[in-house]
Amino acid sequence: MSDKIEMPKQVSPLKAHHMPIKWFQNDQNQQAALQAVTLREKTLLVGRVGIMMLACGTGAWRVRDAMNHIAWRLDLVCTADIGFTSIHYTCFDDNNSYTQILTLPASGVNTDRLQVLELFVQNFAKIKLSVPLQNIHARLDNIQNKPGNYQAIHVALAAALACASFIFLLGGGLPEMLCVFVGAGLGNYVRCKLSDFRITTLVGLALSVATACITYLLTFELLSQFFHIAHGHEAGYIGAMLFVIPGFPFITSFLDLSKLDMRSGLERLNFAIMITGVASLVGWLVALAVHLQPENFMPLGLSPLVLLLLRIPASFCGVFGFSIMFNSPKKMALAAACIGAVANPLRLELVDFTTLPPSTAAFIGALVAGILASLLNRFAGFPRISLTVPAIVIMVPGLFIYRAVYNIGINQIGTGALWLTHAILIILFLPLGLFVARVIFDRDWRHFN
Repeated sequence: MSDKIEMPKQVSPLKAHHMPIKWFQNDQNQQAALQAVTLREKTLLVGRVGIMMLACGTGAWRVRDAMNHIAWRLDLVCTADIGFTSIHYTCFDDNNSYTQILTLPASGVNTDRLQVLELFVQNFAKIKLSVPLQNIHARLDNIQNKPGNYQAIHVALAAALACASFIFLLGGGLPEMLCVFVGAGLGNYVRCKLSDFRITTLVGLALSVATACITYLLTFELLSQFFHIAHGHEAGYIGAMLFVIPGFPFITSFLDLSKLDMRSGLERLNFAIMITGVASLVGWLVALAVHLQPENFMPLGLSPLVLLLLRIPASFCGVFGFSIMFNSPKKMALAAACIGAVANPLRLELVDFTTLPPSTAAFIGALVAGILASLLNRFAGFPRISLTVPAIVIMVPGLFIYRAVYNIGINQIGTGALWLTHAILIILFLPLGLFVARVIFDRDWRHFN
C-alpha cells in the first residue's frame, strides 16, 4: 500500500503585494522620548521621512538632504543609496549601525505634501528631544494621510485646461483647443479613477490615452457635422494626450545625474522614457486605426503682437493646469503659472524672431524659470521643484516625440530620427537651464560635500 501524500494547505493571498510597514506600536518603548529610543527606532524615523519625500516625486538630492537633517538632530550619521521607488540606507551612532531598505509600490507627484514635509524637516531641529517618538510618528501620519486638494473632476478640468493651452502654443486653433479640452479632460478623469482602483501604471496610462484620443476624434466629428470644420484640424488629436507627459521624472532625472546620483537619475529617466513611449505608441495605434497622420497645424493668421499677447495667458493657464494636476495649492499653482507666463513666451519668441535653435531657446526659458523660482523660494518658501517643473513641462516637445514615434512606426526612419533628435536636444537643455539657475542661487547645490 502506497503512502498517502498530504498536500500543504493553501495560504490566503496577501491583500497588498507591497506589505505596509507598522511604523510604531503603542508600547513602553514608543512612549519614550526621542533621546532615549534605540538606534533601530531612530533609523526607522529617518527612513520614514525619506520614503515620504520620495513618494512626493522629488529627486534624490532633496530626499538625502531631508534624511540628513533628521539624522543630525538624532545624533546619527546617515548614508543612503536612493532610487526611484526605493531607499537603501544605514544610520550610525557612536557604537553601532543599522541598515534598512524601504520601497514604494508606485511613483507619484504631490507638491502640497512635499511642501508640508519640507516644513516638517526644517522645524525638526527645533523639536525638543524630550518629545515622545509616538508624537512624531503621529504628525507624520497626519501628513501621509492628508487628502488631496482636488477631486477627480477638478483634476480632469485642470488637464483639459493645460492641454488646450498647450495645443494653442504648438500652433493649434480654436477647433483643436475645444476638442483637446474635451478629450484630455475625459482621458485624465479615466486615469484618476483607474488610479483610485490601483490599476497598474501602464494599463491606466494606455486606457486613458486611448480614451483621450478617441474622445477628441468623436468631438471633432460632432463639430464637423454642425459647423463644417476643415479636416486639417484633426491634427490636434496629439494634444489630447499631453497630460501624461512625465515632467517630474524627466526633470529630476537629469538633476540627479548632475549631482552624480546615478541610480536615481537613470531609474527616473527609464521610467519617463517608458511612459512617453507607451503613450506615443497608443496614440499611434489609434491614429492608424482611423487613418490619421500628424500633419502641420493650419495657419492661425495672427500678427506677431497678437500671437505674443495670446501666448502669455495660454502659458499661464497651461502651467496652472499642470500645477493643479500635481496637487499644488492654489497659491503655489498661481506662482508657477506666473513663472510660466514669463519663461515660455520668451522661449517661443526667441525661436520665432532670432536665429537661436529651439534647444538653446529652451535652455534660456528654463534658466529664466529657475531664476524666478529661486527668488520665489526665498520670499514665499515654495519648493523650487514644485514651481519649476510645471513651468517647463509646457516646454517639453511632446509633439516632436509623437511625430518621431509615428514616422519610425511606418518605417520612415530618417524622418523619425530627425524629429527624435530635435526632441532629445530640447529635453536635455531644459534641466540644464534649471541646473545653472540652481548653481547660481543655491550655495549647498554648488558643492558635493
